[in-house]
Amino acid sequence: MKPLLQCFRPIRWSISVKITSAFLLLGILPMGVTAYYSLQKGLNSLAITQYRQLELLATGTASRLDQLIIDVQRLIVQVSSDPIVINFLSTTQSVKQQQVLKPTQRLLKTIVSSHPGFDAAYLLDTTGKCLASSQPKFVGQEYAFREYFRTSIRGELYVSSLLLGQTTGQAGIHISYPVRSNSGDIIGVIVIKSSANNLWKMVNRSNINTFLIDDKGIIISHPNPSVLFHSVVSLSPVEKKQMIADRSYGSQKIENLNFQELAVMVRAKEPGHVIYSLPNKKIRQVVGFAPLQAKPWVLGVEETHDDFAVPFNKLIWQYTSIVLVVGFGAIAISLLLARNITRPIRTLISAAHALERDEYDHCVVELQKTLVEQSHSHDDIGQLIKVFLKMSEEIRLRSQRLKMQVLQLHVEIDETRRAAQVAEITETEHFRQLEHKIQKLKQRVSNKETETEYYQRLQGKVEVLKERMLNGNHNN
Repeated sequence: MKPLLQCFRPIRWSISVKITSAFLLLGILPMGVTAYYSLQKGLNSLAITQYRQLELLATGTASRLDQLIIDVQRLIVQVSSDPIVINFLSTTQSVKQQQVLKPTQRLLKTIVSSHPGFDAAYLLDTTGKCLASSQPKFVGQEYAFREYFRTSIRGELYVSSLLLGQTTGQAGIHISYPVRSNSGDIIGVIVIKSSANNLWKMVNRSNINTFLIDDKGIIISHPNPSVLFHSVVSLSPVEKKQMIADRSYGSQKIENLNFQELAVMVRAKEPGHVIYSLPNKKIRQVVGFAPLQAKPWVLGVEETHDDFAVPFNKLIWQYTSIVLVVGFGAIAISLLLARNITRPIRTLISAAHALERDEYDHCVVELQKTLVEQSHSHDDIGQLIKVFLKMSEEIRLRSQRLKMQVLQLHVEIDETRRAAQVAEITETEHFRQLEHKIQKLKQRVSNKETETEYYQRLQGKVEVLKERMLNGNHNN
């Protein structure tokens, strides 16, 4: 465990590891920090672009709906001033109304036939009773309970939400406008019903999910029919009661989807975006929305968060790839630079160890060749190597001189030690006695040798005398 812990202590790292680590940190850390902040900035910019794209899609579709409503408004204002319509509603006598009924119905049928998106066009008197219509089934029906009649009979243009028709049972948008007599009095109301299919076709013409919320928070257009006429937010009891009384959505109960995040869309004044989750599927949805100008409705364009995040994942992958490529390049360059710096240092360390072990002479050929090559550099490392080579040569020569001096000292020490040992031995009483005995023995031997020589010499003289005497006798 201790060796493992020591690996994490920089103080125990080698110079190669330290320099390599420093280069890697200097190469990767700034790049990583820069890449991180660049990525965050890129993601933020991409998020703004993505949200803006959804908002622009919503704004474009909302503009087309605005244009549709404005076109119908212009048409209904124009028709309300038609002499046939004014003459029909101004006539109070039933006989005269019957006389002008056919041209009036012909006019209403012409309006519907020339606009495929219209379901019906009809005229109401001041009591809310239908007097003429492009569809006969509307004639005689009472519509005084409808908000569009109550509003227009007061002299205002009105565009309803998506309502389920009482007569046909089909959903549509009702646009109403008062019909005034030549004197300016309100004598009735003209109503044009635009088909819900026309609205839904325009809203859902794009390839992504688009829905429409009215001013009460009710979904009046959605690719999923099961959520039509459901509320995205909680409705007050008063609002629910009024909707049921007006028979606005043809249901006695308005279901609440409880999408509280979408509350910001209800009566929104500016384009925006919001993220909400489907409670059952636990899927996050991203919505860009834009309000209509002709009606306080809000159109939303939504897509799943996974689809929304595809460009983000692509951007992250691109940044990651760039960081990896540049990072590996930085690592390679860092390792190369660290190697160029640490290689002469390792050579110096090897040479220093050789000097320490007194093995420099054995390694001098290989090390000095490498060091000389590296000393040609004019940087600090090259200067250090030159100084080291000079220092090592001086150390080597000094070491040789010291060796000779030590060897000479060893010889002198041995002689001195030997003389000291001899003196120590000769100065003892026992050695003196032995020396005295040896002298006596030498003297005896010397004496013995002298007598022998003496007798030999006498014998020689005797032999000489004998020869002389023998020679003298022969001569006589």
